[in-house]
Parts: sequence; C-alpha cells; structure tokens
Amino acid sequence: MKAEIITIGDEILIGQIVDTNSAFIAKELNNIGVSVYQITSVQDDKTHILKAFEAAEANVDIVIITGGLGPTKDDITKTTLAQYFEDTLVYDEAVMNNIKYLWKHFVKQPLLQVNIDQSLVLSKATALMNKSGSAPGMWIEKNNTIFISLPGVPYEMKGLMNDEVLPRISEKFERPYILHKTLLTYGLGESVIAERIKDWETALPESIKLAYLPNLGRVRLRLSSTGFDKTAITEGVDAQIEALLPLIHDIFVGFEEQSSIEQIIGNQLVKLGKTLSVAESCTGGKIAENITAYDGASAYFKGGIVAYATETKIEVLKVDPKLIAKHSVVSAEVAEAMAQNVKSVFNSDYGIATTGNAGPSKGDSEAEIGTVCIAIATPEGVFSQKFNFGKQRLRVVQKAVTMAFTLFQKEIFKK
Repeated sequence: MKAEIITIGDEILIGQIVDTNSAFIAKELNNIGVSVYQITSVQDDKTHILKAFEAAEANVDIVIITGGLGPTKDDITKTTLAQYFEDTLVYDEAVMNNIKYLWKHFVKQPLLQVNIDQSLVLSKATALMNKSGSAPGMWIEKNNTIFISLPGVPYEMKGLMNDEVLPRISEKFERPYILHKTLLTYGLGESVIAERIKDWETALPESIKLAYLPNLGRVRLRLSSTGFDKTAITEGVDAQIEALLPLIHDIFVGFEEQSSIEQIIGNQLVKLGKTLSVAESCTGGKIAENITAYDGASAYFKGGIVAYATETKIEVLKVDPKLIAKHSVVSAEVAEAMAQNVKSVFNSDYGIATTGNAGPSKGDSEAEIGTVCIAIATPEGVFSQKFNFGKQRLRVVQKAVTMAFTLFQKEIFKK
C-alpha cells in the first residue's frame, strides 16, 4: 500500500516556512502500514496542481493533500479538486454548523461570506469535520485511488489525521506491518561505524534493510522490515540487533523509538535522584532547550545561565577575571569554573558548561574558530575536554551540544 503526500503553497517553495506537515503525515502513515512513495510540493497554480494529482493517481493508492483550503483568493485547492473530479461545490450543513460554533465560542466576530464559503465541499466527497478550524477535510475516491484534502495549518491537519484519516484508512485497507528499529550512537562517525560493522551488514537478510542517518557527532542506525507476519518480522529484526549490539556497545545509547539521549539522561538522573544545571556560552542555551523539550524535566533540571559575554561570566557566574586573563575566556580552566559555579548557583549535583569560538570572528578570545571547551562538574570534582569542530558556525554549535550530552551521559552511567 503506497501513498503520496502533496503540499500546496508558494510559501514552502520559497523557503518561507518548513514543511513539517509531510514529516508528520509520513510517520503516522508508516505506523499503520502505509508506505510513502513520494512527497511533492507544488505552487499555488491550478495547472501545476492538476498535473500533480494526475501523476499521483497513476502511482499510489492514497493521495494526501495539505494546504490551499483557506478563505482567501489564493487558496485554490478546493476549486482545483472540483475541476479534477468534474464535480461541483455544495454547502455542507454540518460543516456550517461547526463554523458557527467556532465563531460563537472562540472567534467572537461576525461571520463574513468568505468564512461561510468554507462550508463548501465537493458533492462527491465525504466531509471530514475539522474541530479546530473552519476548513473541513475531504475524502474523495476515484478509480480505486483515495484523495484526502486537509488544511495546511499544522494543528488542524494533525487533528484531522488522528480523528478522521488514520481510522478510516485502517478500517478500509488490509495493510502490511512495517517495523523500524533505530539505534542511537554517539561519538563515532558514519564511515568508522560502517567499517566496524561491515561483516554484520553484509550478512543481513534481504528482508531487512539498514540505513545510516548521520547528524554531527551522532549516527542513527535504522533497521527496517515489512510483511504481513508481524511475529516473524519482529523476531528477525530483534535477532539482528542482538548480533549488532556487541559491535557498537561503547557508542550505543538507546533506541530512538523509546527515547532520545536527552530522555535517557533525564531518566538516569531521576533514577540516581540527582539534579543538573548548565552554563552556556557558545551553545547559546541550546543544551537547556533540548533538556526542557521533554515532559518531567523539572524533576532533575534546576536551570541554566547563558553567559555569552565575558562580563556575564564574571558578573553572573563569578568566574575570576584573573583566570580569564591568564588562560583566555575559551579555555578548559574557564569552562571548569563555569561548570562548578553554575552547580553552586543552582545547588545542583551536576553542572555542564560550554565556552568556545563558533565564529565567524574570534570575539574575546584568540582561540581558533571552532575551538570549544566543555566541562562537567560532578559531586566529586570537575573535568573538561577541548575540541575543534571546524569553521562552520551552526556545525560548531550543534557538535558542541552533542558532545556535551555525550560526555555527561558517559559520566552519569558510571554510577
């Protein structure tokens, strides 16, 4: 069973917004056994959209369309669908009642004609009720292909996917079982890992595929298998993972489907009954942002200080200015002082600190661009490491964040 996702809107093609809708839809379809054959983005142009519909119908069983259902003149998806299906638009009373309810209880403004026109749907379509907005979804069938039109607003699209689309697809089709198991590794690059596990990879059965997903200091290894015998697929993948783990035991930190490294760290801190605080310079608060992205972080994360300027390190973190003068603001000594002092400020058990030159200029230090010092303060003391992550600013910052988590994860799992 194959699907294509078509996103409509110039804003995607000019880079004004990032297409997160397709990623969500693809993942949810995969979870119920529907493989995504292709993702297509098209302009707000009727001819272009019609060609995309025609091509999708020839290739897949399900076409999911997002965008272009708003009340303004540039939203042309609904009228283009009517042309493609040789259909007319009719008022749907249930949709109109939903719009009236939303306006009465939430919008609290007079209904305009453009809002009323949102209740127009194709006469051949089944309207999918949008509980979060005025634009309904539509389910239309043609020549054994299902077209599903959804609004482009992410939270509206997600609501319709969960409430209407996924249950309908699950009920209508017999679908294979698709299994992905993704192993998280930290500390080695893609090519080094590939060399290490090449014999294991060569011996993989044809029914199981391996993909390398590298990203600045972390590599995900994804094993995938598809079929109608769920037990056989699960046992086959698990057997291969059991053979793989001894080969990567020193860099393996968990399974992506279960948790991220930030969650793994959080779980371990809760288990130990310990707390963490962070002092960030070159990483600009990204370590704290990653930690607090998960529910329950308040149980172990005390807080953070973004001490970006040298004077902030001195005035807020109380780093000795003589230490900075002697060793430079980008140094192991200053990183260690930051980690120890933030631990003291927040009265936490552990402290993480970063200081470095992410570029493009050297700033307050003569250290080479790409130089980053990371320190970990523990209940027993403090240690640090110095790295050079290259000259691309975003790469330097992300690799620093990744390495900080890697060093900290190794430290707390000694316990």
